[in-house]
Amino acid sequence: MDCSYAPYLPNWTIPLLVVLLIWTLFWKSAGMWHAAREKDVIWFFILLIFNTVGILDMIYLFGFSKVKTDKLFK
Repeated sequence: MDCSYAPYLPNWTIPLLVVLLIWTLFWKSAGMWHAAREKDVIWFFILLIFNTVGILDMIYLFGFSKVKTDKLFK
């Protein structure tokens, strides 16, 4: 893969960034969805502002809102 706009980056960085983007969007959307449904305004804005590659979103989902994996997208 020829990355003429970033010649100093290794070839594996672009696919890694795409995977991280998909991972982050998945967890951020799940976390913000549940925070909005539970009317948890503070957590909604924390998840909106801070990008932690899904870590903070998972902490909210499974630690604070205690969502079960089978009810994650219901």
